[in-house]
Amino acid sequence: MSTTATEEQIVSVITSTELLQHWQGHRSLTRKVIAAFPEKEFFEYSIGTMRPFAAMVQELLAIAVPGIKQIVGGEAEELKEHIEEANSKANILSLWDKATDDINRLWAQISNERFRETILAFGQYEGTVWSSIFYFIDNEIHHRAQGYVYLRSLGIEPPPFWER
Repeated sequence: MSTTATEEQIVSVITSTELLQHWQGHRSLTRKVIAAFPEKEFFEYSIGTMRPFAAMVQELLAIAVPGIKQIVGGEAEELKEHIEEANSKANILSLWDKATDDINRLWAQISNERFRETILAFGQYEGTVWSSIFYFIDNEIHHRAQGYVYLRSLGIEPPPFWER
């Protein structure tokens, strides 16, 4: 069976709600990885030239809500990977939870048509809205995997990756 371009545009593989649930599943797992770290190692431990996991998490926080805010409102913020309040694991977990709520609130303001529009994320990275969101998710998975390596090298069993 063949489909025309018009039919392909009408049929969707995943809904906006399902994409949000998928991302929030990843965010839930990343939160478990953050929580698994001892405080000192969260901020200081690294392997080779990789950054401590706390620095990677600050990057994720700097991307998620500001990125979605730009998608909703159109105004790009400068990417700021250092967050002053991120000075303890408890504070970072609190920031993570707030970001989760903010993403849910902002997501409801994204129309289905908006996902196909082109944006310049953070004033630097051109792509569609959906490709930018996929980057946010892929980047989180990448850094979470680094967190898994750190935890295993510290003798700590990370949370099962499939428990999202």
